[in-house]
Amino acid sequence: MDFSDGTASEIIERLASAYGVLTQKALAESLGVPAANVSNWVQRDSVPGSAFVKCALDTGSDLHWLTSGKLANANLEASTVSPKGAVLYKEIISNGGKPVLRRIMDAYGFTLQKQLCDLLGISSGTVSTWIRRNYFPGDLVVTCALDTGVSLEWLATGKGAQTNISNKECISRIIPRKNLTAGVLHEAGIWEGDLNFISPTVNEAVFISSNSGAWIVDTSISEISNGRWLLGIDNKYDIYDITLLPGRNISVASKLSNFICGADEVTTVGKVMLTLQFDF
Repeated sequence: MDFSDGTASEIIERLASAYGVLTQKALAESLGVPAANVSNWVQRDSVPGSAFVKCALDTGSDLHWLTSGKLANANLEASTVSPKGAVLYKEIISNGGKPVLRRIMDAYGFTLQKQLCDLLGISSGTVSTWIRRNYFPGDLVVTCALDTGVSLEWLATGKGAQTNISNKECISRIIPRKNLTAGVLHEAGIWEGDLNFISPTVNEAVFISSNSGAWIVDTSISEISNGRWLLGIDNKYDIYDITLLPGRNISVASKLSNFICGADEVTTVGKVMLTLQFDF
């Protein structure tokens, strides 16, 4: 996973500079790894993500600067994360497996592991192995922090606030997208957008689009109520406005039809939380 710029030697110089040490041995001691590890990084021209994570949390150094060298080392004071040093390293490594992957998925706004695999180009088998071995995917943590602006401390350890206070930008969510054509839902990749303005919170969002409009649908809601819904009627799907009637009946209205039926005669896919209407 390529998130860093420069050779391993250049990256190690930045890590050493952040710690204020001069030798590879001293850097290894600061990172809590054997000195041979640092030499191997230089030989392989590859520095593991866990080194960036630990250094940023240890020293307060800017993660963008550590990985690319293109930004100023903005944080002049050491991080407030506690503990530090070898204890912090042990805590980071022990936070591997399913918990860290859950936080990464939350940061991206994913509900399915497949969405994460598709975005980052990794196999589901690799992720399953990480979970089974309780592995800490340092490269993935760094990539996610740079991608989303979510707090590195929270991603790595689960502590602290999820969002960096200094991060002024909104965090987009990437959700599944489906096209609605002639009553049939077709998988159409993903859609990215900021859903923070929608209240209440959308739990399992899907972006639905057709030639007449687009909708954000929360598929976690199945108990039918007054409002706009994505419904299936005889295996054909469309967006309908629903009004509850006595006796478990509902009034179903769309641009093309208006009828009354029993609530049990339709399939509820999800409730529409946002409508984007197209005018032609």
